[in-house]
Amino acid sequence: MRAPAVALLGLALAACGFHLEGHRALPAAVQTPFVDTQDRQSDFVHSLEHSLLMNGAQLAPARNQASAVITILKDTLKPRVLSVSNINEPNEYELTYSVTFSVTAGDQELLPPQDLSITRSYSFDPRLLLAKGHEADILRGAMAQDLAEMVMRRLARL
Repeated sequence: MRAPAVALLGLALAACGFHLEGHRALPAAVQTPFVDTQDRQSDFVHSLEHSLLMNGAQLAPARNQASAVITILKDTLKPRVLSVSNINEPNEYELTYSVTFSVTAGDQELLPPQDLSITRSYSFDPRLLLAKGHEADILRGAMAQDLAEMVMRRLARL
């Protein structure tokens, strides 16, 4: 009884065009990119380079060996206090991760500067300082990965 139901569900999903999101085929222009940035240790840069590799790109070791140059013009993380307790200690923070990037191939501009931003909030308790610091680190990494995926979607459309 279950097998026909699973088969019917599979056919319905295939008929509507549903497919799992996975690796994207990158256009030839960005198969060998060079990531030009001021901060090579940034969470976003690490996530972007990892995403590029996972999608079949071969990172160029130098700008002059690249098929395209992805220039990271801005890579910032800004915390902001959202709420405070009755003794004026922060209860909640908001993190905004913003990046600006452009893509060129030789003298041709493939993507003009693109601004991307993502915002998340998290609660804070000074009694749990170590745990909340770790939570902020995990959140920052997840935000960087989300931004890298946004960049990958734009690169796939070139």
